[in-house]
Amino acid sequence: MAYNHKEVAANKPSRLTSGHRMCAGCGAPAVARMVLRALKPEDHAVIANATGCMEVSTFIYPYTAWTDSYIHTAFECTAATLSGVEAAYKSMKATNKLPKDVTTKFIAFGGDGGTYDIGLQSLSGAMERGHDMVYVCYDNGAYMNTGIQRSSATPKYADTTTTPAGSKIPGKMQPRKDLAKIMAAHNLPYIAQSAAIGNFKDLYEKSEKAIYTEGPCFLNVLAPCPRGWGYNTPDLMEINKLAVDTCYWPLYEVENGVYKITYKPAKKLPVEEFLRPQKRFKHMFKPGNEWMIQDFQNEVDKRWQELLDLEAMTNK
Repeated sequence: MAYNHKEVAANKPSRLTSGHRMCAGCGAPAVARMVLRALKPEDHAVIANATGCMEVSTFIYPYTAWTDSYIHTAFECTAATLSGVEAAYKSMKATNKLPKDVTTKFIAFGGDGGTYDIGLQSLSGAMERGHDMVYVCYDNGAYMNTGIQRSSATPKYADTTTTPAGSKIPGKMQPRKDLAKIMAAHNLPYIAQSAAIGNFKDLYEKSEKAIYTEGPCFLNVLAPCPRGWGYNTPDLMEINKLAVDTCYWPLYEVENGVYKITYKPAKKLPVEEFLRPQKRFKHMFKPGNEWMIQDFQNEVDKRWQELLDLEAMTNK
């Protein structure tokens, strides 16, 4: 169904309430709110949440910002926990232990630390087994909750507490892992990449498609972090737009193996426009470090071309 902002705002109250402790300028709560707004008002949800920023800031016992059923589980087992709940639900439905007229959807949220790294084995297992659930990664590019340590989602040359930029090493030395492609290799019915804010239509429509597609689905959503990235808190929307318009973070979906880019910038911006406002990349703009920006640009261009090629190849 096409996204109608007025209709959604009027008829779908937020399932993540205000009053949580997430930082000002954080992308993660915007991700959760928009994903959950894609649920039909009459449907119930079970939310599993990995340890991380979102968990510690939205569920401080005995208080919760979640209006649906909520399970806090460890970094490494969010997908496993939710897949067990989904299996129990199916069993109880089959044996008439739950009402036939109530529909429950299963949605997991995890940061990149709990998804790209610590939770990858349980995520892969749940997706391979075919559980009817959606896993949402809110990707802020590091272990932000525990001190801004690098993760495999951290972009190359980023300054973190475990990859400090200095005279010996210019930040993290490896490009970020492409998790959406790893999930696509699981032959899932639906995978998508979106951004937290700046294009709510894109995130809403992809969330709705993922939630109401039968089987295991995966969403990877960029969720900027003002503390870890070092941008001014009011600039959240602008940072997201720059990530998308430079093609650092392409918006696309893979439906039954067919790639579709859902946004192609009319004018692709140079990636330095995305890097410049962030303190984690400030060393790249010092005289003599131009090669880092060019290397970063080469990687972005390479991945963007690979995506264009996959779209062309799978749409023949």
